[in-house]
Amino acid sequence: MTARLVTGIGELTTWDAERPVLADAAFVVEDGRVAWVGPASEAPDADDREDVGGAAVTPGFVDSHTHLVFAGDRAAEFEARMAGAPYRAGGIRTTVAATRAASDDELDAGVRRHLAEMHRQGTTTVEIKSGYGLTVHDEARALRIARRHTDETTYLGAHVVPSGTGTAEYVDLVTGPMLDACAPHARWVDVFCEDGAFDADAARAVLRAGIAAGLAPRVHANQLGHGPGVQVACEVGAASADHCTYLTDDDVEALASTGTVAGLLPGVEFSSRHPYPDARRLLDAGVTVALATDCNPGSSYTSSMPFCIALGVRELRLTPREALWSATAGGAASLRRDDVGHLRVGARADYAVLDAPSAVHLAYRPGVPLVRQTVVGGERSSA
Repeated sequence: MTARLVTGIGELTTWDAERPVLADAAFVVEDGRVAWVGPASEAPDADDREDVGGAAVTPGFVDSHTHLVFAGDRAAEFEARMAGAPYRAGGIRTTVAATRAASDDELDAGVRRHLAEMHRQGTTTVEIKSGYGLTVHDEARALRIARRHTDETTYLGAHVVPSGTGTAEYVDLVTGPMLDACAPHARWVDVFCEDGAFDADAARAVLRAGIAAGLAPRVHANQLGHGPGVQVACEVGAASADHCTYLTDDDVEALASTGTVAGLLPGVEFSSRHPYPDARRLLDAGVTVALATDCNPGSSYTSSMPFCIALGVRELRLTPREALWSATAGGAASLRRDDVGHLRVGARADYAVLDAPSAVHLAYRPGVPLVRQTVVGGERSSA
């Protein structure tokens, strides 16, 4: 096995409990994992040596909420929202029609294009949902396509109820034949628990059926207003309740007491002009917070985790370090992963080299392409 020493690091973010950030640091990559971390002056010998010239190095970003299997464009809808039209869940059906009409090759090319954007911006782990098919065939093919690119695939047949179908009839399909076709290609089951989508009883039915089929639960919760989504997520032991824009004190307490991660998606509020969630309130209550892009063509068409970090600092009341933690270790917690999101010994060697002396620059210089190189499993490439 070849060992590579990465040295000349001005600031290394490890998220080690005792020394989460190291100055003048180095680490060793061996067999795709981190084998040693410490001060550059104490670095061991290695077969290969890479000097990053004083750059900051962070764990690769973990984007724990995306919808990348889609076709079409909803720029006109975005333009209308910016002119004052409200965001509604029903816009999803526009993307459903375009996605059903697209070929497998077209959908796969779209996934690859967006993943390349993410990679250039430091993202190394991505979750991908279905949800723009809403038929047995189209949901299953979305997950087959997603599984080509990530193990973190999520069955979201319960995104909205298709036009011309009753809710009860559709829930029977989602928890029956559609689940049977999709479960072999998914790790997670998700539901959009919201006015205009699925109520608490329907959400419970979908999640419990998914759990019985061996899938772990996640929930789209409390995006458009106060509702039952967070409570349902906590009740079923979901790994995450994502959005969390409108929360009661009881919701915050439930998240804190159950350990369900609050996945915050500030690109949505940027695009919809809803209020931003209050991350400070969640952290002060002891809730684990993740940041993710929610990359999708309707409510958050961004693939940039650095942009979400900057929004997290400016609009969600996170410090720069808290925002970075939420975009790395927090995302890993949302996916129940302990091998990514940090650079401690044993971690997968996923990291980003920045054209900056400190990770604070991710928020300090918003919109600037600071990621010089993205490394996945120790494999180097230009970002």
